[in-house]
Amino acid sequence: MKISKKTDYALRALFAIAEIKESSISIRELSESIDVPRRFLENIMLEMNKAGWVRSIPGRYGGYTLAKDSNEITLGEVIRFFEGMIAMISCVSVSSYESCSQEGKCHFRRVFLNIRNLTAQILDKTTIASCLAQTPITKEDVYKEEFIGGLGI
Repeated sequence: MKISKKTDYALRALFAIAEIKESSISIRELSESIDVPRRFLENIMLEMNKAGWVRSIPGRYGGYTLAKDSNEITLGEVIRFFEGMIAMISCVSVSSYESCSQEGKCHFRRVFLNIRNLTAQILDKTTIASCLAQTPITKEDVYKEEFIGGLGI
């Protein structure tokens, strides 16, 4: 599964706003701090406002704050909102199911179903707050010795 730029930008915005906690951040400051084009971010913020994750505060010193506690927003709900599905292939998706002529005899479909289920479990348990409590990963974490031979990871 690969998420879109839109989902990536939405997550960046949510995390930046959650880090501020008790004050708001202007769209200009937010755009600069998370390196997202302002016009694109404005549309994303409108969608997240409708979803109930953020609220806008009007006025000269206004901006955006979280509308829900960061413990109540999961990565799973954000990704589903913007992507529509978590499954890697549509024949194992609940929300975007598409049949396949090979379903009755497919030997790898179960693997993708298991991946979907495990991914969904992890994303649905992971909140903005729980992510913020972790230290960011390093390049060394990504390139651990046991993954070096796994091209395409």
